[in-house]
Amino acid sequence: MTKDEMMDLINRSLFATFGYIDEENRPNVRRAFCVWHKGIGRHLISTNTSSSHIKSFQKDDRMCLYFSDDESFEGICLYGKAVVHFDREYKELLWNEGDEKYYPKGIDDEDYCILEFVADSARYYRYDGKGDLDKAEIESYDEGKEFVNGYNERG
Repeated sequence: MTKDEMMDLINRSLFATFGYIDEENRPNVRRAFCVWHKGIGRHLISTNTSSSHIKSFQKDDRMCLYFSDDESFEGICLYGKAVVHFDREYKELLWNEGDEKYYPKGIDDEDYCILEFVADSARYYRYDGKGDLDKAEIESYDEGKEFVNGYNERG
């Protein structure tokens, strides 16, 4: 699987499953709408500040993020860390009309934040093989890229 094919998989996934260690030291997973990407290695998810995973990430930033296509049986698991953003720049980027139903006070709602995932390695697979990417390979592919809405990039 080439890096461009990995990026295509990420863009068409729409949702990602993320794993983390919760405050009671238990492994945990969540599924989230995830369409904002900066190459293979950086991804943005809007979420509630009050959610249990945000509290956990503020104590232990280790995270994995998994994109897959169940029909073609391909996937990529990224390993790295979570960064929680409260600044308006990130909130505006992911804000959509209708988000007021989740965040009644709008973009400045104190219960609205952005979770950024930053990868330092990856494992991918599909019918023709599997392999790994290290931090340098991810950073090389991502160099010069900006955050884009992968949903809008779909053909």
